[in-house]
Amino acid sequence: MTQTNTTELLEALAADIGENVYIDVAKWHLHLSDAKISRLVAEKLYPLITEKNVNENQVLEILASIPVKIAGGRKELPLSDLLPLQCQVNLIDILEKYQREI
Repeated sequence: MTQTNTTELLEALAADIGENVYIDVAKWHLHLSDAKISRLVAEKLYPLITEKNVNENQVLEILASIPVKIAGGRKELPLSDLLPLQCQVNLIDILEKYQREI
């Protein structure tokens, strides 16, 4: 895969994640694109796609390793704690779709 294809794939993946996955706080939904972390999430999860190794445990492990600053940076929570279960399922579905397509 060339660098351009990788960049294009990452951009498409980030856009898909950003539109379909959100942080849920007190029933407020903050999409990852609005939180400015969809590209970071895509970059962290991209190796699972290229290695054809997308599975729930590894996705959750990676999400747990991504810190999200809250309260003006006074606290950090793992992204996995902020995503509702349905968003985690949606994320895995997105990753599996990209895995099938490459």
